[in-house]
Amino acid sequence: MKTEAQFENADVNMARRSFLHYAGAGMAALSVLSAASCKKDHSKPQMTTGIDIGATGDLAILNYAYALEQLEAAFYINVAAHMYTGASDDEIALLTDIRDHEVAHREFFKAALGTHAIQALTPNFSSINFSSRASVLGAAKAFEDTGVSAYNGAGYLLKSADYLLLAGKIVSVEARHASYIRDLISPSSFADSTVIDSNGMDKPQSIAQVLAIANGYLTTKVSAINYGYKAY
Repeated sequence: MKTEAQFENADVNMARRSFLHYAGAGMAALSVLSAASCKKDHSKPQMTTGIDIGATGDLAILNYAYALEQLEAAFYINVAAHMYTGASDDEIALLTDIRDHEVAHREFFKAALGTHAIQALTPNFSSINFSSRASVLGAAKAFEDTGVSAYNGAGYLLKSADYLLLAGKIVSVEARHASYIRDLISPSSFADSTVIDSNGMDKPQSIAQVLAIANGYLTTKVSAINYGYKAY
C-alpha cells in the first residue's frame, strides 16, 4: 500500500505533467503581471501574524485561491491514503479523482505565481476522524461548499479576464465536487437552499468569512489584512 508521501509525489508529478495544457493563456498573462509588479515600488505592508496573501491586486487573489487549494489538496491526500471504513468502490474511485483535481489546482497556482506564491501551509486536521465516513464527508462538504463560495465571492476582484476565465473553470469543478459530496451525505441535497439563493445562484462568501473557516483547519494561519480584509 502506498504511503501518504508516495501519494503526494505521484500527485505532484501528475499535476506538473498536465500543467502547460491546463494553464493556457492565464499563465502567460500572469508572467506579465508578475514582471510588472517586480518593477513597482510597493509601500511596506502592515505587520500581520501568520501568512498574508499580499496587497497586489490579482496576485493577492490568486494567493488566496492558492491557500484554499493547498488546504483541500492536503485533506484529500489524507482521505485517499487513509480511506474511511466501509467506503464503496465508487466512493474510493471518485474521492481519489477529487484528490487529483485538487492537487492539480494547487500545483497550477504554485507554478503560476512562482516567486510571488505564499509559502506552503501546514494543515491541522485533528478535528477530523479519517476512519469515519461521517467525519470525512462532513469535512469534505465544508471544504467544497466553502471553496465554491470563495471563488464566487472573490471573482469580481480579479482585473484580468484570463484569470477570471480560469477561476470560472476551477469553480465549476469545485461545484461538481460539492454536489457529489452533498449527495453522498444526503441524496438530492446537491443544490438546496443552504448554498443556492432564491435566484438559483450559488451564495458567495467574502474573503474574511472564508479565511475564518479555513484557518480552523490550518496551523499556519492566513490573513488578508494587507488587501484590506480582517481574516481572523
